[in-house]
Amino acid sequence: MMHRIASLMISALALALILGVSGAAAQDGPLRIEITEGVVEPMPYAVPNFVAETAEAGQLAEQISRVVADDLTGTGLFREVPREAHISTVASFAAPIQFADWKAINSQALITGAVSTDGTGRVVVKFRVWDVFAGTELGQGMQFTATQDGWRRLAHKVADQVYSRLTGETPYFDSRVVFVSETGPKNARAKRLAIMDYDGANIQYLTGSDAIVLAPRFSPTGDRVLYTSYETGSPRIHVLNVGDVQSRIFQADQGVMSFAPRFSPNGTTVVYSLTNGSNTDIFAMDISTGATRQLTSAPSIETGPSYSPDGSQIVFESDRSGSQQLYIMPAQGGEATRISFGEGRYGTPVWSPRGDQIAFTKQNAGRFHIGVMRTDGSEERLLTASFLDEGPTWAPNGRVIMFARETQGAQGASALYSVDISGRNLKRVRTPAGASDPSWGPLQ
Repeated sequence: MMHRIASLMISALALALILGVSGAAAQDGPLRIEITEGVVEPMPYAVPNFVAETAEAGQLAEQISRVVADDLTGTGLFREVPREAHISTVASFAAPIQFADWKAINSQALITGAVSTDGTGRVVVKFRVWDVFAGTELGQGMQFTATQDGWRRLAHKVADQVYSRLTGETPYFDSRVVFVSETGPKNARAKRLAIMDYDGANIQYLTGSDAIVLAPRFSPTGDRVLYTSYETGSPRIHVLNVGDVQSRIFQADQGVMSFAPRFSPNGTTVVYSLTNGSNTDIFAMDISTGATRQLTSAPSIETGPSYSPDGSQIVFESDRSGSQQLYIMPAQGGEATRISFGEGRYGTPVWSPRGDQIAFTKQNAGRFHIGVMRTDGSEERLLTASFLDEGPTWAPNGRVIMFARETQGAQGASALYSVDISGRNLKRVRTPAGASDPSWGPLQ
């Protein structure tokens, strides 16, 4: 089972005042990494091992500082200065910073921290972020508290704060991903739902492998997951409560297949596809009452619906023009506008949390791509290319996209990858087995 944090308290402390430490004179401008669509030179930073303030905290202090470093370096926006290059050591959280020593190794930012335990199984982490060349602290020190089995989440929260201070963007490290875990040969794979931290740690399995499961989707609050299951013999939509791992089936008429579900931004409605006979249309269901509403009625296949962040529109895929393309319509249904006009076929659209872009899967000339475009279809950019890339999902801050990649041949395997929306920093997400159909949950 996924670890539970009995109590997670986030308190912004003016630690400089509490500890009697004052900063240097104000600099001309705050240290900030500029993120553009061009090439980014990673910002060098240093993270000495956090100070263990109690005897039991030694290993935790090292582990937490390592996860913080992994989070930051993993973005491709930051470069850690190796610890063997450090001139200074940080033996006390309250000790003054020897800025000249950190300047000498070209560390532009410095992260210091301390970890303690209170004897009741609780861990306290406090940290500071420093602008080395200005000799000032960035923001105020902060403190996080959790039970000991939640130490990784504490590390992610520290990294989130550092990321936000250095980029000015919303963070995404303290988030989870639900996905389909796959085992066995390509022609007989066993599939079950699993949930993990964004970086692949703390995996919890949510279903068994006795029935095929597809397309899990997080609720806006991260407490429920929609997915499609063949448990009854035909595809039906299930909703699962993550806390107690209990699920129920959304009712559908006998012989009717329902799939591709997704929550509305306020979590009260589910939009999905329903096939009856040879026709597939998009429907919406009120979760509390079960009342359904048909949103499309074209004699074609409409599927893959995804709401805009404000809930006013839905993007979906349709072959009504003769090939698989992307369309946008009002959330209540009505006239749809085509937005994809490039070569090839488009599918699995998903709206960015920022509201400005739509990610999609594109198939063209025998290759699959993950791409993004503006909501009017302009500025299309392909971020990846392979034998089979599909099913993009956005990080909570709209900066990173995760997707599934399948390798070619009878022994081909599935895996999760992530990529920055600029197309940089493509990397595999570690999972213990094959993986597909990721859905990134909200910041916790």
